[in-house]
Amino acid sequence: SCGGGGASAGASGGASVGGAERLRAELRAWLAAHWTDDRRAEVDQADADRAFAARRSWNADLVDAGWGAVAWPERFGGRDAGLLEQLAYNEEMAGVGAPGPVNAIGVANIAPAIMAVGTDEQRDRFLRPMLRGDEIWSQGMSEPEAGSDLASLRCRAELDGDTFVVNGQKTWNSNGDRADWCQLYVRTNPDVPKHKGITCLLVDMTTPGIEARPITTMAGDAGFSELFLSDVRVPADALLGDVDGGWAVATRTLSNERAGVANLYLNIRRKLDHLLADAALAGALGSPVARDLVVRRYIEARLLELLARRSLGAALAGRAPGAEGSVIKLAWSLSEQALANTAVDLLGLGATTGRWGESLLSSRSLSIAGGTTEVNKNIVAERVLGLPREP
Repeated sequence: SCGGGGASAGASGGASVGGAERLRAELRAWLAAHWTDDRRAEVDQADADRAFAARRSWNADLVDAGWGAVAWPERFGGRDAGLLEQLAYNEEMAGVGAPGPVNAIGVANIAPAIMAVGTDEQRDRFLRPMLRGDEIWSQGMSEPEAGSDLASLRCRAELDGDTFVVNGQKTWNSNGDRADWCQLYVRTNPDVPKHKGITCLLVDMTTPGIEARPITTMAGDAGFSELFLSDVRVPADALLGDVDGGWAVATRTLSNERAGVANLYLNIRRKLDHLLADAALAGALGSPVARDLVVRRYIEARLLELLARRSLGAALAGRAPGAEGSVIKLAWSLSEQALANTAVDLLGLGATTGRWGESLLSSRSLSIAGGTTEVNKNIVAERVLGLPREP
């Protein structure tokens, strides 16, 4: 667990089952008292800015009650939760549809890297505000010429005294239009193998020379931005890890807590429940063809759950993460897309607007998000099936 305490605590396997059930009961009671219909309506409202503000408020309440990041070490505001406890947490949150951290990327990816390689000053300065959602974070990895191949990034930083001067461009920057801070990956040494000349900086987004341009997706949201950086002067103490050591930071950043895979099948299961309810209401389940489609989606959701639980079982047994993450990611993206298509098959034009219309459009991006389908297929082919490497 990148949270720092999950893998070791969870490795005891059955010994932590009781702890997981106690956590489950405590969280269930807290959610019953605080995740009210009014709170849900605030978070789900159509106005994007008001909904985001409601999510930040909910996020702060979660953190203040100790439910913000159960996998984090207790000294950083977490609960030192093991894998089984993390799984129980994810199941209970998904069961009532309660949102997690508003800084999803920050809490899951950036914070663990700061815990691992950051200075004491950086941990004290950034972790608590990030966890509460007081400061919004984005991640500056992808570029127009460097998507899945992070090592090809070109955004350049040159050290000028005690300041890095940054020039370049980033794209698909999540929360870029709202972000207060960015974990930015830059090239500091062009004369070494490309993965060895990368550095990670923690950058204040109000620094002169940074322009964030929102990207509106075909689903209608603006959750991504392009970043343009022109002679941006970043203090040297913004360095996370070592100069030219950004590849190691990125490796930590992308090694999510293992229990996070549960959210993939839990979200699909919840969407399948919604589809069954909507299709029954519309009288769309009468034909054998319709029932066959629904059963296929159910089987896919169950297979994804079994893949995720197999991965969790490996972690509980103390085995390091392997290529199974690529298998799970492939299964998840294909299942999400198939579910959205099935909604149209069953509901017709009714699935082209509202919740299902948004799902249909946004699901197309899942072939890219979190690692492209083609890259994941290569990983599975080479590392699981033992096929020859890509030429």
